[in-house]
Amino acid sequence: MDAAPLLRSIVAALAEVRLEAILIGNAAAAMLGAPVTTVDFDFMFRATPANLGKLKRFATRMDAVILRPYYPISALYRVMNDDRGLQVDFMPTIHGVKSFNSLRSRAEKIELAGHTVWLASLEDIIASKRAAGRPRDEAVLDILEKTLREKRQGQSEA
Repeated sequence: MDAAPLLRSIVAALAEVRLEAILIGNAAAAMLGAPVTTVDFDFMFRATPANLGKLKRFATRMDAVILRPYYPISALYRVMNDDRGLQVDFMPTIHGVKSFNSLRSRAEKIELAGHTVWLASLEDIIASKRAAGRPRDEAVLDILEKTLREKRQGQSEA
């Protein structure tokens, strides 16, 4: 499945509802050059009352529903539309990341389909996967660290 059209529609909807969020996880890593794949998208956002309203408008725009995980300690909001293969997770906290502001201070802003999207840095993606300690996160750490080393080497040669 080519996730690019879905990501373009997500970024357009985020811009339309003016929800500031930072893409993190494998989707961001792939856009930063890591050879990883994913069909879901993870964003960090501020869970303010205003942003929760924007998240509802985002879900409506995507013709999707917002699900909350069954475990009560999680603050994750999952936006889903099974017919489109859409799964977008919005989290106000991420393992290994101090705050939204700290993540944004190191994030990279890019243009996608005429809209701005913020990508977490590879360093932050690696830190979050290491801190989460889940097998699926640990499985890609070597790939992400190799990509980061290559990126840094390319920058030092330039």
